[in-house]
Amino acid sequence: MSGNQPGPHAATTAVLAGGAASRMGGQDKGLLELKGRPLVDWVIETLKRESNGPILIVANRNVSRYAQFAQTVSDTVPGYAGPLAGICAAMAACRTPWLFTVPVDCVIPPPGLLRELQRAARLHGARAVVAHDGRRRQPLFALYSTELGNSCTLALERAQGVSRWQDSLGIVEVGLANSQAEWVNLNSAEEFSAYEKALDG
Repeated sequence: MSGNQPGPHAATTAVLAGGAASRMGGQDKGLLELKGRPLVDWVIETLKRESNGPILIVANRNVSRYAQFAQTVSDTVPGYAGPLAGICAAMAACRTPWLFTVPVDCVIPPPGLLRELQRAARLHGARAVVAHDGRRRQPLFALYSTELGNSCTLALERAQGVSRWQDSLGIVEVGLANSQAEWVNLNSAEEFSAYEKALDG
């Protein structure tokens, strides 16, 4: 194997930041500031501690600003078609055998998440695994074989959501009973404010 060729378990991380953020009045949520730093910066900082693999940001606006943090890609379908469109776009751009996805509105993704998903994929011989927080599936925290690119595109054409597509794959759920605080999604100005106060301790 060439030294420049990724290993069989190498993963690219995709930060899903391409949504319409309707609950935030249409503001670009990933660029909203939390304690003086854009939300996407918090997420990427955590991800870089977890993996030295490539990072992509799926963004459908303000692409040049996002490009200051990592390579960007955009949905290939018009409008805001939802996170499945972002996953498909990232998978098409991915140059590693695996794609790991996280949403931009989870400030500090649970530590060790990628490692646990990779271990489960090897253990079960699965092409797709997803996190479960002990209460419910967390569909945007998932690891996919990039062999699923055509399946993703077909599901998008059929207007399936991420969870329905995952169900069709027979996806393996990985129980990760981390602190619920680590699964917090910031979807409103009130949640941003409350989280800032929590960070201040």
